Amino acid sequence: MQDVPAAPPEAPVAGPAPLRSHKLAALEHLFERFQQPERLVRTGGRISEVMPTQFRVRGMSGAAKLGDIVAFEHGGRRHRGEIIRIGAQDVLVSPFEQDMQASLGQKVFNEGPFHVTAHESWRGRVVNALAEPIDSGPPLIRPAHLRAKGGAPAPLSRQRVASPFLTGVRVIDMFTPLCHGQRLGIFAGSGVGKSTLLAMLARAEAFDTVVVAMIGERGREVREFLEDTIGPEGMKKTIAVVATSDESAMMRRRAADTAMRVAECFRDRGEQVLLVLDSITRFAHASREVATGAGEAPVARGYPSSVFTDMPKLLERAGPGEAGSGAITAILSVLVDGDDHNDPVADCVRGILDGHIVLDRAIAEQGRYPPVDPLASISRLADRAWSDDKRKLIQKLKAMIARFEETRDIRLLGGFQAGADPGLELAVRQVPAIYDVLRQSPADRPSSDPFGELANMLKARENQQ
Repeated sequence: MQDVPAAPPEAPVAGPAPLRSHKLAALEHLFERFQQPERLVRTGGRISEVMPTQFRVRGMSGAAKLGDIVAFEHGGRRHRGEIIRIGAQDVLVSPFEQDMQASLGQKVFNEGPFHVTAHESWRGRVVNALAEPIDSGPPLIRPAHLRAKGGAPAPLSRQRVASPFLTGVRVIDMFTPLCHGQRLGIFAGSGVGKSTLLAMLARAEAFDTVVVAMIGERGREVREFLEDTIGPEGMKKTIAVVATSDESAMMRRRAADTAMRVAECFRDRGEQVLLVLDSITRFAHASREVATGAGEAPVARGYPSSVFTDMPKLLERAGPGEAGSGAITAILSVLVDGDDHNDPVADCVRGILDGHIVLDRAIAEQGRYPPVDPLASISRLADRAWSDDKRKLIQKLKAMIARFEETRDIRLLGGFQAGADPGLELAVRQVPAIYDVLRQSPADRPSSDPFGELANMLKARENQQ
Protein backbone atom coordinates (compact mmCIF):
# COMPACT_ATOMS: atom_id res chain seq x y z
CA MET A 1 0.00 0.00 0.00
CA GLN A 2 1.33 3.40 -0.98
CA ASP A 3 2.14 5.78 1.85
CA VAL A 4 -0.11 8.84 2.13
CA PRO A 5 1.88 12.05 2.58
CA ALA A 6 1.19 13.96 5.75
CA ALA A 7 -0.99 17.06 5.44
CA PRO A 8 0.97 20.29 5.46
CA PRO A 9 0.59 22.50 8.50
CA GLU A 10 -2.33 24.97 8.32
CA ALA A 11 -1.26 28.29 6.91
CA PRO A 12 -1.90 31.39 8.98
CA VAL A 13 -4.89 33.54 8.04
CA ALA A 14 -3.81 36.03 5.42
CA GLY A 15 -4.96 39.59 5.07
CA PRO A 16 -4.42 42.83 6.90
CA ALA A 17 -5.13 42.93 10.62
CA PRO A 18 -7.91 45.58 10.39
CA LEU A 19 -9.81 43.40 7.89
CA ARG A 20 -9.47 40.31 10.11
CA SER A 21 -10.70 42.26 13.15
CA HIS A 22 -13.65 43.62 11.16
CA LYS A 23 -14.67 40.09 10.09
CA LEU A 24 -14.29 38.85 13.65
CA ALA A 25 -16.49 41.67 14.97
CA ALA A 26 -19.14 40.83 12.35
CA LEU A 27 -19.12 37.16 13.40
CA GLU A 28 -19.42 38.11 17.06
CA HIS A 29 -22.35 40.39 16.26
CA LEU A 30 -24.05 37.56 14.34
CA PHE A 31 -23.45 35.15 17.21
CA GLU A 32 -24.97 37.62 19.71
CA ARG A 33 -28.08 37.90 17.55
CA PHE A 34 -28.67 34.16 17.60
CA GLN A 35 -28.03 34.03 21.35
CA GLN A 36 -31.26 36.00 21.82
CA PRO A 37 -34.34 33.72 21.90
CA GLU A 38 -36.55 36.35 20.24
CA ARG A 39 -34.32 36.15 17.17
CA LEU A 40 -34.84 32.40 16.85
CA VAL A 41 -38.59 32.23 17.45
CA ARG A 42 -40.89 34.71 15.74
CA THR A 43 -44.30 35.58 17.15
CA GLY A 44 -47.06 35.73 14.59
CA GLY A 45 -50.63 35.06 13.64
CA ARG A 46 -53.01 35.00 10.71
CA ILE A 47 -55.15 37.70 9.16
CA SER A 48 -58.75 37.26 10.25
CA GLU A 49 -60.39 40.39 8.84
CA VAL A 50 -59.51 42.90 6.13
CA MET A 51 -60.91 46.45 6.09
CA PRO A 52 -60.23 49.33 3.68
CA THR A 53 -57.52 50.91 5.86
CA GLN A 54 -56.74 48.25 8.51
CA PHE A 55 -56.69 44.50 9.04
CA ARG A 56 -56.96 42.25 12.07
CA VAL A 57 -54.51 39.53 13.04
CA ARG A 58 -55.54 36.67 15.32
CA GLY A 59 -53.08 34.75 17.47
CA MET A 60 -50.50 37.35 18.56
CA SER A 61 -52.30 39.43 21.19
CA GLY A 62 -50.33 38.00 24.10
CA ALA A 63 -46.94 39.15 22.80
CA ALA A 64 -47.92 42.37 20.98
CA LYS A 65 -47.40 45.97 22.07
CA LEU A 66 -48.78 49.19 20.68
CA GLY A 67 -46.43 50.55 18.02
CA ASP A 68 -44.88 47.18 17.11
CA ILE A 69 -44.12 46.60 13.44
CA VAL A 70 -45.62 43.55 11.75
CA ALA A 71 -44.79 42.12 8.31
CA PHE A 72 -46.19 39.61 5.84
CA GLU A 73 -45.25 38.35 2.38
CA HIS A 74 -47.50 38.63 -0.65
CA GLY A 75 -46.63 38.23 -4.32
CA GLY A 76 -42.91 38.10 -3.57
CA ARG A 77 -43.05 41.45 -1.77
CA ARG A 78 -42.74 42.25 1.90
CA HIS A 79 -45.51 44.43 3.39
CA ARG A 80 -45.46 46.06 6.80
CA GLY A 81 -47.82 47.79 9.18
CA GLU A 82 -48.07 49.03 12.74
CA ILE A 83 -50.19 47.71 15.62
CA ILE A 84 -52.62 50.42 16.71
CA ARG A 85 -55.01 48.43 18.92
CA ILE A 86 -54.77 45.20 20.93
CA GLY A 87 -57.76 43.07 21.84
CA ALA A 88 -58.15 39.82 23.76
CA GLN A 89 -58.34 37.74 20.59
CA ASP A 90 -56.69 39.83 17.89
CA VAL A 91 -54.75 43.00 17.11
CA LEU A 92 -55.63 45.81 14.71
CA VAL A 93 -52.91 46.76 12.20
CA SER A 94 -52.68 49.89 10.07
CA PRO A 95 -50.54 49.20 6.95
CA PHE A 96 -47.82 51.50 5.68
CA GLU A 97 -48.89 51.07 2.05
CA GLN A 98 -52.00 52.44 0.40
CA ASP A 99 -52.44 49.44 -1.91
CA MET A 100 -52.80 46.90 0.89
CA GLN A 101 -52.40 43.32 -0.42
CA ALA A 102 -53.66 41.57 2.71
CA SER A 103 -55.95 38.56 2.41
CA LEU A 104 -57.58 36.22 4.91
CA GLY A 105 -55.37 33.53 6.36
CA GLN A 106 -52.04 35.15 5.53
CA LYS A 107 -49.24 34.66 8.04
CA VAL A 108 -48.15 37.84 9.84
CA PHE A 109 -45.07 38.10 12.07
CA ASN A 110 -44.27 40.61 14.79
CA GLU A 111 -40.94 42.42 14.21
CA GLY A 112 -40.98 44.38 17.46
CA PRO A 113 -40.65 48.13 18.00
CA PHE A 114 -39.42 50.50 15.32
CA HIS A 115 -35.78 51.65 15.56
CA VAL A 116 -33.62 54.11 13.62
CA THR A 117 -29.83 53.97 13.61
CA ALA A 118 -28.70 57.07 11.74
CA HIS A 119 -25.12 57.50 10.54
CA GLU A 120 -23.21 60.63 9.51
CA SER A 121 -23.18 59.33 5.92
CA TRP A 122 -26.95 59.95 5.83
CA ARG A 123 -26.32 63.67 5.29
CA GLY A 124 -27.44 64.60 1.81
CA ARG A 125 -29.84 61.63 1.60
CA VAL A 126 -33.63 61.43 1.27
CA VAL A 127 -35.49 58.67 3.13
CA ASN A 128 -39.11 57.70 3.66
CA ALA A 129 -40.97 57.38 6.95
CA LEU A 130 -39.43 53.93 7.55
CA ALA A 131 -35.89 55.33 7.14
CA GLU A 132 -35.49 53.61 3.76
CA PRO A 133 -33.67 55.50 0.99
CA ILE A 134 -35.86 56.85 -1.80
CA ASP A 135 -33.09 58.60 -3.73
CA SER A 136 -30.58 57.06 -6.10
CA GLY A 137 -27.82 56.71 -3.51
CA PRO A 138 -26.23 53.55 -2.08
CA PRO A 139 -27.73 51.55 0.81
CA LEU A 140 -27.71 53.34 4.14
CA ILE A 141 -25.22 52.47 6.86
CA ARG A 142 -27.06 51.46 10.03
CA PRO A 143 -24.60 51.02 12.93
CA ALA A 144 -26.32 49.67 16.03
CA HIS A 145 -24.24 51.77 18.44
CA LEU A 146 -25.74 55.01 17.07
CA ARG A 147 -29.30 54.06 18.00
CA ALA A 148 -31.07 56.88 19.81
CA LYS A 149 -32.22 56.34 23.38
CA GLY A 150 -35.71 57.54 22.49
CA GLY A 151 -38.13 59.50 24.64
CA ALA A 152 -37.76 62.92 26.18
CA PRO A 153 -34.87 63.44 28.63
CA ALA A 154 -35.79 63.71 32.29
CA PRO A 155 -36.67 67.33 33.21
CA LEU A 156 -33.90 67.75 35.78
CA SER A 157 -31.24 66.08 33.63
CA ARG A 158 -31.67 68.41 30.66
CA GLN A 159 -29.14 71.09 29.99
CA ARG A 160 -30.22 74.73 30.26
CA VAL A 161 -31.01 76.71 27.10
CA ALA A 162 -28.51 79.56 27.05
CA SER A 163 -26.81 79.84 23.66
CA PRO A 164 -28.42 82.21 21.10
CA PHE A 165 -27.63 82.02 17.39
CA LEU A 166 -28.33 83.98 14.22
CA THR A 167 -30.67 82.54 11.63
CA GLY A 168 -29.73 85.08 8.94
CA VAL A 169 -33.39 86.21 8.64
CA ARG A 170 -33.51 89.81 9.88
CA VAL A 171 -37.10 89.94 11.11
CA ILE A 172 -36.57 86.83 13.24
CA ASP A 173 -33.13 87.72 14.59
CA MET A 174 -34.47 91.12 15.68
CA PHE A 175 -37.99 90.50 17.00
CA THR A 176 -38.02 86.77 17.86
CA PRO A 177 -34.38 85.68 18.40
CA LEU A 178 -33.72 81.98 18.90
CA CYS A 179 -31.46 79.87 21.11
CA HIS A 180 -30.04 76.39 20.60
CA GLY A 181 -32.56 73.86 21.89
CA GLN A 182 -35.58 76.12 21.42
CA ARG A 183 -38.85 74.91 19.89
CA LEU A 184 -40.55 77.45 17.64
CA GLY A 185 -43.73 77.31 15.56
CA ILE A 186 -44.53 79.18 12.34
CA PHE A 187 -48.29 79.75 12.22
CA ALA A 188 -49.93 80.64 8.91
CA GLY A 189 -52.71 79.80 6.51
CA SER A 190 -52.15 78.03 3.23
CA GLY A 191 -50.07 79.78 0.57
CA VAL A 192 -48.65 82.51 2.81
CA GLY A 193 -45.00 81.41 2.68
CA LYS A 194 -44.31 78.93 5.48
CA SER A 195 -42.18 76.56 3.40
CA THR A 196 -40.08 79.41 1.98
CA LEU A 197 -39.34 80.77 5.44
CA LEU A 198 -38.52 77.27 6.72
CA ALA A 199 -36.02 76.82 3.89
CA MET A 200 -34.36 80.15 4.76
CA LEU A 201 -34.04 79.01 8.37
CA ALA A 202 -32.70 75.59 7.32
CA ARG A 203 -29.68 77.32 5.75
CA ALA A 204 -28.52 78.73 9.09
CA GLU A 205 -24.83 78.11 9.67
CA ALA A 206 -25.20 77.47 13.41
CA PHE A 207 -25.93 73.74 13.06
CA ASP A 208 -23.91 70.60 12.38
CA THR A 209 -26.85 68.62 10.99
CA VAL A 210 -30.27 69.60 9.62
CA VAL A 211 -33.19 67.13 9.55
CA VAL A 212 -36.11 68.15 7.35
CA ALA A 213 -39.43 66.29 7.68
CA MET A 214 -41.84 66.89 4.80
CA ILE A 215 -45.19 65.50 5.94
CA GLY A 216 -48.17 65.48 3.60
CA GLU A 217 -46.44 67.65 0.99
CA ARG A 218 -47.32 67.62 -2.69
CA GLY A 219 -45.14 65.13 -4.51
CA ARG A 220 -44.04 67.60 -7.18
CA GLU A 221 -42.75 70.05 -4.55
CA VAL A 222 -40.29 67.68 -2.88
CA ARG A 223 -37.51 67.99 -5.49
CA GLU A 224 -38.13 71.72 -5.89
CA PHE A 225 -37.82 72.28 -2.14
CA LEU A 226 -34.70 70.15 -1.72
CA GLU A 227 -32.85 71.05 -4.91
CA ASP A 228 -33.82 74.69 -5.44
CA THR A 229 -34.88 76.11 -2.09
CA ILE A 230 -32.38 74.36 0.19
CA GLY A 231 -29.84 73.93 -2.62
CA PRO A 232 -26.84 71.63 -3.10
CA GLU A 233 -24.77 73.36 -0.41
CA GLY A 234 -27.54 73.11 2.16
CA MET A 235 -28.17 69.45 1.33
CA LYS A 236 -24.59 68.54 2.30
CA LYS A 237 -25.63 68.63 5.96
CA THR A 238 -29.33 67.86 5.52
CA ILE A 239 -31.26 64.61 5.93
CA ALA A 240 -34.76 64.72 4.44
CA VAL A 241 -37.60 62.49 5.65
CA VAL A 242 -40.44 62.55 3.11
CA ALA A 243 -44.04 61.30 3.32
CA THR A 244 -46.13 62.85 0.55
CA SER A 245 -49.86 63.49 0.67
CA ASP A 246 -50.69 60.39 -1.39
CA GLU A 247 -49.06 58.03 1.11
CA SER A 248 -51.00 56.26 3.84
CA ALA A 249 -51.94 57.99 7.07
CA MET A 250 -49.60 55.67 8.96
CA MET A 251 -46.61 56.74 6.82
CA ARG A 252 -47.45 60.42 7.33
CA ARG A 253 -47.82 59.84 11.06
CA ARG A 254 -44.61 57.81 11.26
CA ALA A 255 -42.54 60.42 9.34
CA ALA A 256 -42.49 62.87 12.26
CA ASP A 257 -41.28 60.19 14.68
CA THR A 258 -38.60 59.00 12.23
CA ALA A 259 -37.29 62.53 11.75
CA MET A 260 -37.17 63.01 15.52
CA ARG A 261 -35.28 59.71 15.97
CA VAL A 262 -32.73 60.74 13.34
CA ALA A 263 -32.26 64.09 15.10
CA GLU A 264 -31.88 62.33 18.46
CA CYS A 265 -29.10 60.13 17.06
CA PHE A 266 -27.03 63.18 16.16
CA ARG A 267 -27.92 65.06 19.34
CA ASP A 268 -26.72 62.14 21.46
CA ARG A 269 -23.37 62.43 19.65
CA GLY A 270 -23.00 66.01 20.93
CA GLU A 271 -24.04 67.84 17.75
CA GLN A 272 -26.23 70.90 17.33
CA VAL A 273 -29.21 69.71 15.27
CA LEU A 274 -31.93 71.69 13.52
CA LEU A 275 -35.21 69.82 13.04
CA VAL A 276 -37.55 71.39 10.48
CA LEU A 277 -41.00 69.80 10.54
CA ASP A 278 -43.47 70.79 7.82
CA SER A 279 -46.12 70.48 9.01
CA ILE A 280 -47.30 69.46 12.46
CA THR A 281 -50.89 70.02 11.33
CA ARG A 282 -50.66 67.31 8.68
CA PHE A 283 -49.13 65.04 11.33
CA ALA A 284 -52.22 65.74 13.46
CA HIS A 285 -54.48 65.00 10.49
CA ALA A 286 -52.75 61.64 9.94
CA SER A 287 -52.97 60.82 13.65
CA ARG A 288 -56.68 61.65 13.57
CA GLU A 289 -57.22 59.31 10.63
CA VAL A 290 -55.39 56.46 12.37
CA ALA A 291 -57.12 57.04 15.70
CA THR A 292 -60.62 57.18 14.25
CA GLY A 293 -59.87 54.00 12.30
CA ALA A 294 -58.99 52.37 15.62
CA GLY A 295 -62.37 53.35 17.02
CA GLU A 296 -61.54 56.44 19.10
CA ALA A 297 -64.27 59.03 19.54
CA PRO A 298 -63.67 62.65 18.47
CA VAL A 299 -63.54 65.30 21.20
CA ALA A 300 -62.64 68.58 19.43
CA ARG A 301 -63.54 69.36 15.81
CA GLY A 302 -63.17 65.74 14.83
CA TYR A 303 -59.85 65.17 16.63
CA PRO A 304 -59.69 62.24 19.11
CA SER A 305 -58.01 62.83 22.45
CA SER A 306 -54.95 60.75 21.51
CA VAL A 307 -53.95 63.39 18.95
CA PHE A 308 -53.45 65.92 21.75
CA THR A 309 -51.46 63.30 23.65
CA ASP A 310 -49.20 62.42 20.73
CA MET A 311 -48.13 65.99 19.98
CA PRO A 312 -46.59 66.75 23.42
CA LYS A 313 -44.92 63.32 23.45
CA LEU A 314 -43.33 64.12 20.09
CA LEU A 315 -42.35 67.75 20.68
CA GLU A 316 -40.99 67.26 24.21
CA ARG A 317 -38.30 65.01 22.72
CA ALA A 318 -36.77 68.06 21.04
CA GLY A 319 -34.71 70.61 22.95
CA PRO A 320 -31.45 70.34 24.88
CA GLY A 321 -30.20 66.89 25.76
CA GLU A 322 -28.53 65.57 28.86
CA ALA A 323 -25.05 66.62 29.95
CA GLY A 324 -22.47 65.79 27.29
CA SER A 325 -24.95 65.75 24.41
CA GLY A 326 -26.05 68.42 21.98
CA ALA A 327 -29.45 70.02 21.41
CA ILE A 328 -32.31 69.75 18.93
CA THR A 329 -33.65 73.12 17.82
CA ALA A 330 -37.11 72.40 16.41
CA ILE A 331 -38.83 74.75 13.97
CA LEU A 332 -42.19 73.48 12.80
CA SER A 333 -44.94 74.92 10.65
CA VAL A 334 -48.55 75.00 11.81
CA LEU A 335 -51.17 75.23 9.09
CA VAL A 336 -54.08 77.10 10.66
CA ASP A 337 -57.30 75.94 9.00
CA GLY A 338 -59.21 78.87 7.51
CA ASP A 339 -56.68 81.31 9.04
CA ASP A 340 -58.20 80.50 12.44
CA HIS A 341 -55.36 80.74 14.95
CA ASN A 342 -57.61 79.28 17.65
CA ASP A 343 -57.87 75.97 15.80
CA PRO A 344 -57.48 73.05 18.29
CA VAL A 345 -54.15 71.93 16.79
CA ALA A 346 -52.73 75.47 16.71
CA ASP A 347 -53.91 76.16 20.24
CA CYS A 348 -52.40 72.90 21.55
CA VAL A 349 -49.06 73.40 19.81
CA ARG A 350 -48.78 77.03 20.90
CA GLY A 351 -48.92 75.95 24.53
CA ILE A 352 -46.10 73.41 24.07
CA LEU A 353 -43.60 75.52 22.13
CA ASP A 354 -41.10 78.13 23.29
CA GLY A 355 -42.40 80.77 20.92
CA HIS A 356 -44.40 81.34 17.76
CA ILE A 357 -44.05 83.33 14.56
CA VAL A 358 -47.26 84.49 12.90
CA LEU A 359 -47.34 84.98 9.12
CA ASP A 360 -50.01 87.50 8.11
CA ARG A 361 -51.80 87.14 4.78
CA ALA A 362 -52.38 90.91 4.64
CA ILE A 363 -48.62 91.53 4.89
CA ALA A 364 -48.01 89.01 2.11
CA GLU A 365 -50.60 90.77 -0.06
CA GLN A 366 -48.60 93.99 0.40
CA GLY A 367 -45.59 92.21 -1.14
CA ARG A 368 -43.51 92.26 2.05
CA TYR A 369 -41.72 88.94 2.49
CA PRO A 370 -41.26 87.13 4.76
CA PRO A 371 -44.76 88.22 5.91
CA VAL A 372 -43.97 88.01 9.62
CA ASP A 373 -46.18 90.03 11.96
CA PRO A 374 -43.67 91.35 14.53
CA LEU A 375 -46.44 92.40 16.93
CA ALA A 376 -48.12 88.97 17.08
CA SER A 377 -44.89 86.94 17.10
CA ILE A 378 -43.03 86.12 20.30
CA SER A 379 -39.99 84.20 21.47
CA ARG A 380 -40.11 83.09 25.10
CA LEU A 381 -36.32 82.94 25.19
CA ALA A 382 -35.70 86.35 23.63
CA ASP A 383 -34.30 87.77 26.88
CA ARG A 384 -31.41 85.33 26.65
CA ALA A 385 -30.49 86.69 23.22
CA TRP A 386 -31.10 90.44 23.66
CA SER A 387 -28.86 92.80 25.54
CA ASP A 388 -30.53 95.52 27.61
CA ASP A 389 -30.07 98.06 24.81
CA LYS A 390 -31.53 95.72 22.21
CA ARG A 391 -34.51 94.94 24.43
CA LYS A 392 -35.30 98.64 24.88
CA LEU A 393 -34.88 99.25 21.15
CA ILE A 394 -37.26 96.43 20.22
CA GLN A 395 -39.86 97.74 22.66
CA LYS A 396 -39.69 101.18 21.01
CA LEU A 397 -39.86 99.67 17.53
CA LYS A 398 -42.93 97.61 18.43
CA ALA A 399 -44.60 100.68 19.91
CA MET A 400 -43.95 102.66 16.72
CA ILE A 401 -45.19 99.84 14.48
CA ALA A 402 -48.36 99.45 16.58
CA ARG A 403 -49.00 103.19 16.41
CA PHE A 404 -48.39 103.21 12.65
CA GLU A 405 -50.77 100.30 11.99
CA GLU A 406 -53.61 101.39 14.28
CA THR A 407 -53.75 104.83 12.61
CA ARG A 408 -53.51 103.53 9.03
CA ASP A 409 -57.19 104.08 8.23
CA ILE A 410 -57.22 107.55 9.81
CA ARG A 411 -54.20 108.60 7.78
CA LEU A 412 -55.73 107.27 4.56
CA LEU A 413 -58.79 109.45 5.21
CA GLY A 414 -56.58 112.53 5.68
CA GLY A 415 -56.94 112.75 9.45
CA PHE A 416 -53.21 113.07 10.10
CA GLN A 417 -51.69 116.54 10.43
CA ALA A 418 -47.94 117.10 10.65
CA GLY A 419 -46.84 118.53 13.99
CA ALA A 420 -50.00 117.57 15.88
CA ASP A 421 -48.58 114.32 17.30
CA PRO A 422 -44.74 114.05 17.42
CA GLY A 423 -44.85 110.33 18.29
CA LEU A 424 -47.10 109.48 15.36
CA GLU A 425 -45.06 111.72 13.08
CA LEU A 426 -41.91 109.79 14.05
CA ALA A 427 -43.67 106.48 13.36
CA VAL A 428 -44.89 107.66 9.96
CA ARG A 429 -41.37 108.68 9.08
CA GLN A 430 -39.47 105.62 10.33
CA VAL A 431 -41.79 102.56 10.13
CA PRO A 432 -41.63 102.37 6.29
CA ALA A 433 -37.83 102.26 6.61
CA ILE A 434 -38.13 99.48 9.20
CA TYR A 435 -40.35 97.51 6.82
CA ASP A 436 -37.76 97.95 4.06
CA VAL A 437 -35.10 96.43 6.31
CA LEU A 438 -37.34 93.48 7.16
CA ARG A 439 -37.85 92.60 3.49
CA GLN A 440 -35.74 89.59 2.56
CA SER A 441 -35.98 86.93 -0.15
CA PRO A 442 -34.40 83.44 -0.22
CA ALA A 443 -31.94 84.71 -2.84
CA ASP A 444 -30.64 87.47 -0.54
CA ARG A 445 -27.47 87.05 1.45
CA PRO A 446 -28.14 85.96 5.07
CA SER A 447 -27.88 88.87 7.47
CA SER A 448 -25.00 88.83 9.95
CA ASP A 449 -25.83 92.15 11.72
CA PRO A 450 -29.56 92.95 11.54
CA PHE A 451 -29.46 95.74 14.11
CA GLY A 452 -26.54 97.41 12.32
CA GLU A 453 -28.38 97.20 9.01
CA LEU A 454 -31.46 98.77 10.63
CA ALA A 455 -29.39 101.62 12.08
CA ASN A 456 -27.81 102.33 8.70
CA MET A 457 -31.20 102.35 6.97
CA LEU A 458 -32.77 104.73 9.52
CA LYS A 459 -29.77 107.03 9.36
CA ALA A 460 -29.92 107.13 5.57
CA ARG A 461 -33.66 107.85 5.68
CA GLU A 462 -33.17 110.72 8.15
CA ASN A 463 -30.43 112.22 5.97
CA GLN A 464 -32.71 112.12 2.92
CA GLN A 465 -35.39 114.03 4.80
